[in-house]
Amino acid sequence: MPPVMTTPTARAAGGPAADGSGKITRDAVLAAALEIIDRDGADALSMRRLARALDRDPMILYRHAPGKAALLDGVAETVLAQLHVDSADPDWAGQLRQVARRFRALALAHPHVVPLIVTRPLATPLGLRPLGTLRPLEAILALLTRAGFSGPDALHIYRALFGFLNGHVLDELQELTVSPDETDDLLRLGLHRLPIGDFPLLRGLAPVLAAYDGAAELERGLDILLTGLTTTLTPSRPDPPARGEHPVPARP
Repeated sequence: MPPVMTTPTARAAGGPAADGSGKITRDAVLAAALEIIDRDGADALSMRRLARALDRDPMILYRHAPGKAALLDGVAETVLAQLHVDSADPDWAGQLRQVARRFRALALAHPHVVPLIVTRPLATPLGLRPLGTLRPLEAILALLTRAGFSGPDALHIYRALFGFLNGHVLDELQELTVSPDETDDLLRLGLHRLPIGDFPLLRGLAPVLAAYDGAAELERGLDILLTGLTTTLTPSRPDPPARGEHPVPARP
């Protein structure tokens, strides 16, 4: 598993965990929760442990989150807030590639948060999810409709992209080896334990599996995906602004 990047947590009143008046802030609560999850996983997070990390009474935290579920949603929003989408980029395919790279970087930086942004939302209807988790969707829809795609086609592209990305990051984070120091690929991956007659093709791919490169695999997958999208979905040319009107400014 890739190294975990964490964010510093302030514990004393008046530090980054508090505003100028010494009161705890929601951002500080979520930053501390993210640090705990990055280090020990979501199961290790509790209101009591979070309160200890912030040097506060647990009851104070309930002003910012009614319970652990709300904390987990807030952490997902905190991480996804870092996923920048330039909706004004005229190169929609190039921008989607950049978004994919940023999404993978966030997943590698916060591997324990990946289930919160990949699988947890599936249990919640779209309109009831935290607003911050929907902003990448809205931004990508804006990017694609500006490029001339219809609303339904833009949604299809988003679903195809994030279906691929979610599967990719889950797969990359699980690329574990049995014996990392073993030089033989079959032994390193534990494939020697599989029945020879049942999995000949899988065993034969041992060198390819052992040479897994997440970044290269992402780029290859994006090549296939974006090539398919550009050949099956054709954007119409956006209508030029009427005389006397100005183009809609790009959102930041």
